[in-house]
Amino acid sequence: MLNLAFLSMASTKFYLDCRRSKPGQPSVLKIAIGHGNKTSYISLDARLLPNQWDSSKEKVKEHPDKQILNAYIYEMKQNVDAQIIFLTREQKIKSMSANDIRDFIMEELDPDRKKAKEDKTTFLYRFNQYASRMKPGSKRTFDHTLNRLTAYVGEAALKKLKFEDMTVDWLTGFDVFMARTAPSKNSRNIHFRNIRTVFNDAIEDNITSFYPFRRFKIKGEVTAKRDLSVEELRRLAYFECEECAVKYRDYFMLMFYLMGINNVDLCHLKEISKGRLEFHRTKTNHFFSMKVEPEAMALIKKYRGEEWLLDILDHWSDATFFLKKMNKHLQKIGPVTRSGLGGKKTYTPLFPKLTTYYARHSWASIASSLDIPIETISAGLGHEYGNRITAIYINYDNRKVDVANRKVIDWVLYGKIDGKEIVKPGTPEFFGLDRKEAIALGFVKETAEQEAPAKKKRGRPKKAA
Repeated sequence: MLNLAFLSMASTKFYLDCRRSKPGQPSVLKIAIGHGNKTSYISLDARLLPNQWDSSKEKVKEHPDKQILNAYIYEMKQNVDAQIIFLTREQKIKSMSANDIRDFIMEELDPDRKKAKEDKTTFLYRFNQYASRMKPGSKRTFDHTLNRLTAYVGEAALKKLKFEDMTVDWLTGFDVFMARTAPSKNSRNIHFRNIRTVFNDAIEDNITSFYPFRRFKIKGEVTAKRDLSVEELRRLAYFECEECAVKYRDYFMLMFYLMGINNVDLCHLKEISKGRLEFHRTKTNHFFSMKVEPEAMALIKKYRGEEWLLDILDHWSDATFFLKKMNKHLQKIGPVTRSGLGGKKTYTPLFPKLTTYYARHSWASIASSLDIPIETISAGLGHEYGNRITAIYINYDNRKVDVANRKVIDWVLYGKIDGKEIVKPGTPEFFGLDRKEAIALGFVKETAEQEAPAKKKRGRPKKAA
């Protein structure tokens, strides 16, 4: 007869893990396995918002698929409890840790995992597992990191690489290796952040306790300026550029009017509802609700798309290709000269390093120069401000962001602050240039008096007294 006293040695309970979820995002439902004074977790294929989970009844509520999910949860609970009963009956559970019980159960429920038991603790296994859960845009950076790791240690060695092998010395060697072809420290740091993310994920799942990043610090370099001053932005907005570059300059300004909206998000906008754009940012899944100002609306109407709000994806298969083309044209905007009739064009760019990133950085810098509070700027950019946990309970007033954006646009385009004209549009001062420079770039026209030489007075010269 089964000694039921053994059953008390391991317990199971459902746990909605909200620790790493951003506000408004669903969290992973897990089965917590308690044994002794330790707990281990099995992640389920179910993501829920806190209000969709009844922890007391351990059931899904207020979810469109609650019946299916509850059936799945019940089945998983039965399977897990069955394995614990088996281990108890065989009297194996006494010598097992909570992690051992979890691993045994996961291998029994997943034959493929059981076959790959020897690989589950390798860095590559965990790396691929984590990358498979990512969105395509973010996954591309992980793919690039994987290529660099393969180049560093070789494919065979990478398959056997353990977390414990990746010491401070190992990471330093990897940095030296990458520096041969990637001199930018910030570019290399992208790969180290990806590696660190996998370490954190493995530690959370009790795969390893080894953590070299306590000593190996990821320190960035000060990046080059990636914003335009208000005067520089005015030059870009008002410059009479080539016809082929007009739409790219317009799209840049539209991104600025939309507080530095990401290129991918811009391409996938669907509609305007009650004068606002509402969408989830691709990179962070952060929800945006932004007012469409008249300047932005004029450009949206000009470049209206068929399936999407804008026509970008009507002409381009992928937002990435459009981005490259756009940056190329932005970096050419400026005076153009030809060597002879129909000869080769020579460009004198206004801003040779200009990219779409400048729209976002410029909006933030100009907003800051207007003494707009940092929390408002952060909300406009979609950043979390202050303590993340506290931010969950703050429903930031979109009106403050709307007012801030209007203030920024008024200052840039019209030289106005709070309705008062501070600098007159169309003047050299407006563009931050002297008169000669402003005339040369076509921002200011020469007057008739300046164009024509002074006329000599007719008549005889006066006689000396």
